[in-house]
Amino acid sequence: MALPSADTVVDYPRGAVESDGTVVHVADGPGDLVAVLLDRTAFHPVDAHWPDQPADRGVLEVAVPGGPALPVIDAVVAATDGETLFLGGDVPVRTGTEGWVFSVAHLVPAGTVIAEGDRVRVIVDADHRAALSIGHTACHLASLALDRALSDAWGKPVPGDALGAPGFDAQAIETSTILERGSRDVYRIGKSLRRKGFDPAAFDDPVAVAGRVNAILGEWTASGASVRVDASEPGLSARRSWVCDLPEGEARIPCGGTHATGLADLGTVSVSFETEDVPGARRVVMTTTAG
Repeated sequence: MALPSADTVVDYPRGAVESDGTVVHVADGPGDLVAVLLDRTAFHPVDAHWPDQPADRGVLEVAVPGGPALPVIDAVVAATDGETLFLGGDVPVRTGTEGWVFSVAHLVPAGTVIAEGDRVRVIVDADHRAALSIGHTACHLASLALDRALSDAWGKPVPGDALGAPGFDAQAIETSTILERGSRDVYRIGKSLRRKGFDPAAFDDPVAVAGRVNAILGEWTASGASVRVDASEPGLSARRSWVCDLPEGEARIPCGGTHATGLADLGTVSVSFETEDVPGARRVVMTTTAG
């Protein structure tokens, strides 16, 4: 069976939760799963190189008489160099690397009869998608509010964020996890960040920091600003950006996830912090909730 020769066209950046496509490749997946690659899908996959947003949930319906509705157990980014297909964590390059083709691999139970050329319909769990989309938008909003709240903690100039504030989030982030209607971001304030001019004492009172961040979030969500995802091309490896028209101006952040259509969808957004001193550094966890 031939390997994919073009990126999967993805419909999830525009909010689609259903799509029709054609099977272009079927391969063995992990464990008792089969990887089904389509020419087009609304299913958002996990990218192993930045796995912040979980995969969508849903089913894949084979459009033949009596065709099955297959539960999609997981969805991951797949890539091929024209000779070998790699799945998920085995993909050796970042999505978008020149000379590679990138696909969404829908992982379904083994033993199902599905073949190249079959027409299928993908149906995403819309409620789960909406909750993750709200969580992802709240995550970006909270990161910008945090940068603004910490702007006076810098003694040296550092690259600015999408609104021009010193980019604490970009400089200190270790991991980011998108949750249903929220997120969890882990930061490290160590020697490197201190050399760049950040004062760790800014987090001596995490409750005060949360208060400043939440005040900013309140102003922004009250604006009901619009949100959209801009894409340079329809393929999986295209560059995409989260764009929000905030009162301070347009914020644009590179992002491959899904999002709400406006801040009015988020309800009240708030953050809380946990801090822990670890060898040579301070670890800060920001939990964001929307609702």
